[in-house]
Amino acid sequence: MSTKRWLAGVGLLALTGALAACAQSRPGADAPPDEPQRKTAAVAVGLSATPPKTSSAPRGFTGTRQYTIVRVGSFEGGLSLTDSGRLAEVDDDQGRQLFVPTPLGGGKYLIKAYARTSAGPLCWRVHNPGNSQPLVVQAATCRTDDARQQFEILAAAGSTPSYLISNAGAFLRTSARSGLILEELGDAPPTSSFRFTDNGPAPADR
Repeated sequence: MSTKRWLAGVGLLALTGALAACAQSRPGADAPPDEPQRKTAAVAVGLSATPPKTSSAPRGFTGTRQYTIVRVGSFEGGLSLTDSGRLAEVDDDQGRQLFVPTPLGGGKYLIKAYARTSAGPLCWRVHNPGNSQPLVVQAATCRTDDARQQFEILAAAGSTPSYLISNAGAFLRTSARSGLILEELGDAPPTSSFRFTDNGPAPADR
């Protein structure tokens, strides 16, 4: 065998070995095929597969509707800001008996009072008559910055939709001796709640 033919054979053998080594070192060579990935449904961030449980919220007062107000358990008629200027329960059509709770923010409301024939509103205002007499509600010119006109209206517990009305922790309730008064209750539960009956859109000058 000539030297040239021997060198050519050695070179061919080396090239074959190199190709075999490359084939063995290639990623995935002779490895079992990967399992197909499972497809999962995409869920948007912040959403749950189970819908959240919801409950009915108390009806809101937006200042765009007018209401009559009746005390739960009353044997008389509804509330009226009477011609004498005091809030009372009446069984006739005297005074202002249409009320527009107008939100002030922070859960507080002006309670505007209208008569069916009146041009403009008067507002509820807490009045202290002195001489150890209980607080009452009287008519006043509406002022949003008057703390004694800023009432809270909260849904009362129970199956019948009704509301508690208060000002600075004193709750509106009925008294056999003094009629409608405002009184701080301490640890006692409120004794009077009130139903609001929708009577349509509030007057345009609400």
